Amino acid sequence: MKGFRNILFLAILGFAMASCVTSRKVNYMQEPDKTIPHYADTLDFEEYQLRPNDRLYVYVYSLDEHVMNMYNAGGASASQMRSQMQMGMGGRNSNELYTYLINEDGDIDFPTLGKLHVAGLTTRETKHMLEEELSSLLKELPGYKTVSVEVTIMNRTFSIVGVKSGMYSINKEKMTIFEAIAMAGNIQEFGDRSCIKIVREKDGQTTIKTFDIRSKDIINSEFYYVEPNDIIYIREITGKSFGINSAAAGLAVVSSTLSFGVFVYSIVQLGIRLSK
Repeated sequence: MKGFRNILFLAILGFAMASCVTSRKVNYMQEPDKTIPHYADTLDFEEYQLRPNDRLYVYVYSLDEHVMNMYNAGGASASQMRSQMQMGMGGRNSNELYTYLINEDGDIDFPTLGKLHVAGLTTRETKHMLEEELSSLLKELPGYKTVSVEVTIMNRTFSIVGVKSGMYSINKEKMTIFEAIAMAGNIQEFGDRSCIKIVREKDGQTTIKTFDIRSKDIINSEFYYVEPNDIIYIREITGKSFGINSAAAGLAVVSSTLSFGVFVYSIVQLGIRLSK
């Protein structure tokens, strides 16, 4: 009987410890070792290149009121236009009123300039191109004044699927993987931080990048920045259903299971004696 108890206790204790969600499994910025990988210093942020179906917000600044009225929805200020885009206007999607959709050929149709090819350019390059084109066109006007252009991508998003699902907006030029996860409310307790996957499409090719977000080396690696349209997949830790998230809970499981095992053993032994 005593030997059976010892074996049962050790088996349950081993199972409980294996299932326990420890700080080692959930903490970020850990030093690489045999279980947490090292990543080479390959950080190389590339500005996002515009693609078909991106939607651009363009605002033209000028001291000439006529120019402002011509390109900015009747002279509305940049803040007014952004506010109307967020709230909608007249039952229509204001994004469509104040933005330019890049078509399948990579072009936008801009007032007075016609079709402009912007696919493959960054927002910075698109801004400079528009300023040059507008300056060339408007300089013939009497009292011409220099124009400045603001270009922003409006539909920049990333998605998280798996143990934490949702679609979120990229609201800054550079967004890190930690900022993306923070927007989603962090990875849940049973999310597998050792095997994060990012599905990324670029130049018509889809790639899957896999990494361990617990590693401190992430901040210097190719995995650090999130790009528009990225899909971040966070799977569950194997055996989640039996997971134990604290030592106290583990001991409680061991104790109750051991007691139940002893009870069952006693019933079986009693049955054997009564059958003799």
